[in-house]
Amino acid sequence: MKKFWDKVPHWLKNKYAVCIIAFVVWVAFFDRNDFYAQYRFRQQLKTLQKDKAFYTQELAKTENDLNELISSPANLEKFAREKYMMKKDDEDIFVFINE
Repeated sequence: MKKFWDKVPHWLKNKYAVCIIAFVVWVAFFDRNDFYAQYRFRQQLKTLQKDKAFYTQELAKTENDLNELISSPANLEKFAREKYMMKKDDEDIFVFINE
């Protein structure tokens, strides 16, 4: 038994060092917020930031369209005809689709 303790490094004989090492290993690999979870959270954060930028841009575009619609009835009629293909009673609409 004496030979086994002679082969063990000096710093592993200290119970505090062993506890600190075990704690660091536990936190780094087995905890709820381990390294892999932190990586996934960062990837999710990047995705959410991209989505936020996209939706902010779409919101500005939609607000611009709304301001155009409110500004004049001619713009409202143009919007209804282009986006929703609405027509007057005495009109025929022909839709050309480019392939």
